[in-house]
Amino acid sequence: MSRRVLVVEDDVDIGRLVSLQLTELGCDCRVVNDGVTALAEAKAGRYDLVILDLMLPRMDGLEICRRLRQAGDETPILMLTAKAAELDRVLGLELGADDYLTKPFSMPELAARVKGVFRRAERTAAAQAATAPEAQRIECEGLGIDLVRHEVRVRGQAVELTAKEFELLVCFARSPGRVFTRAQLLDQVWGYSHAGYEHTVNSHINRLRNKIERDPGNPDYIQTVWGVGYKFAERRS
Repeated sequence: MSRRVLVVEDDVDIGRLVSLQLTELGCDCRVVNDGVTALAEAKAGRYDLVILDLMLPRMDGLEICRRLRQAGDETPILMLTAKAAELDRVLGLELGADDYLTKPFSMPELAARVKGVFRRAERTAAAQAATAPEAQRIECEGLGIDLVRHEVRVRGQAVELTAKEFELLVCFARSPGRVFTRAQLLDQVWGYSHAGYEHTVNSHINRLRNKIERDPGNPDYIQTVWGVGYKFAERRS
């Protein structure tokens, strides 16, 4: 089945190269070059992925991401950012972008990210189809995760998580006590493992801790294993 990808890029050459790479991957690709058109197209069409440049005429990529997530649209978003735009990358992730690529990037790296998004979507769909009713919730020391409704409660209070934060939390909560390296989390949650992008994991874990932990500096749930990675606290007997 052909995957549908919306490419939002105002640089004609980059848009053309990205479109060619996606076509080679068997994707049905549409390219738009301004933010207002992109938002309308993303809302109207059913896309498997949005590749979204940050700097756009009429409406920037951060605002597009914010409005889509605010409307409950969980279509994966891969942001394209300038090398120096660290603040924009952080804001994009906080608003619900799934990942980002820094310009200039190679086409093989783009292909790896796109394939990773699709692999993860397939794994998620398969896991949901195979999940028994009694396994559709995870409960642990005041933390409740509803896998069907994509809802999280901490000590009875609802917590708003981005799609990626939710997937990361579920990955941990399903394997209490297991230590994950950053590379393993990239592969499990983002669908790829690429050297140099482990800081993406760190950023998401920091934001997740700020939302679910009483004291993010001394976490109860997602704990650091120094020199190795992270683990979810083992359930008390």
